[in-house]
Amino acid sequence: MQIAYSIPLRPQRVYRIALSIFFFIQGIVFASWASRIPDVKIKLQLSDAQLGGLLFALPAGQLAGMALSGYLVSRFGSRGVLMVAAFLYPSSLLLLGLAPGIMLLAAALVIFGLCANLMNISANTQAVGVEMLYRRSIMASFHGLWSLAGFAGGLIGGWMVAQEQSPFVHFCVIFSLAIILAILTGSFLLPRDAPRKTGKNNIWVKPDRNIILLGMITFACMICEGTMFEWTGVYFNQVVHAPVEYSRLGFIAFMSTMAGGRFTADYFITKFGVKRMLQASGVIILTGLMTAVILPMLIPSTIGFLITGLGVAAVVPLSFSLAGRSRTIPPGVALAMVSSIGFFGFLLGPPLIGFIAEAFGLRWSFAVIAILGLGTTLLAGRIKTEE
Repeated sequence: MQIAYSIPLRPQRVYRIALSIFFFIQGIVFASWASRIPDVKIKLQLSDAQLGGLLFALPAGQLAGMALSGYLVSRFGSRGVLMVAAFLYPSSLLLLGLAPGIMLLAAALVIFGLCANLMNISANTQAVGVEMLYRRSIMASFHGLWSLAGFAGGLIGGWMVAQEQSPFVHFCVIFSLAIILAILTGSFLLPRDAPRKTGKNNIWVKPDRNIILLGMITFACMICEGTMFEWTGVYFNQVVHAPVEYSRLGFIAFMSTMAGGRFTADYFITKFGVKRMLQASGVIILTGLMTAVILPMLIPSTIGFLITGLGVAAVVPLSFSLAGRSRTIPPGVALAMVSSIGFFGFLLGPPLIGFIAEAFGLRWSFAVIAILGLGTTLLAGRIKTEE
């Protein structure tokens, strides 16, 4: 059973709605940058190799911010940190739009990544508290709002391109929207974080076995996510030989079921339990990717990526939820630890695909990622939960 704690000021639904807005802000800011990467590439006249190297600055900033985010949330509470991050993250988007050269853009991307991580850890720490108020799983629905915001951000980005608006003008619109939403809803966030069940307040602690296992589960999932984000279009071009107009179909299929799966995952988590859900997720990931590998044709591969999106949907929200309820580590620090381990999977997936594809072919690359995704199933049976 989860430990409930009392926040008497407002109904629990108010806190849930307010926090959902902040997950939406987080998603739309990230998607706005991602939708304008081709325009930035043209503006700065970057080669493919230069762009590839430049984009590593963003995850570098995210990794650099992991320990800092955990410390700040544990020291000052997630509400205050989230309000600051909700201003800094959209503000750093403006820096990306203003950057006149590759070096300044790289520096802006590091700042953008650091602010993204600060918002991610503080928002998920808040989510742990709201979930405890409900005494049931609701974490996946918050992450579903992030995915939904990603769709919205992509659509807005496409409309801005069609209107021939510069990235900076686009980012100013998103900044204004984000700040207005944060101001209107910030006072409805949880005033304090969920208490831990045991008592040491030292935030400089080593991760325990359960935290490491959750990090490894997140790693196994995020290596699949990173692959799907970066390589689905290439797979459809080179292996499926899809017509140009269908080259993004696999990515759209994956994103749609990942988002939809997150809105329905909480029901299945409550019904079947955390371990069964994680174990099923790894099998579903394997099934989806191997469908695309064994049957590299348009319809089967699209179905395979639809299945893969369902497989990854619940893993990261579940891992974050369990980490935030650690008995020995403050929620912000535990989330930062799990996020740090898992994020290496997001970084490792795309280059690993490239190395294996160079040696053996792209289908073999996806087969290897499918097997790594099954690690979610194999590791899930070893974690300790409170079901």
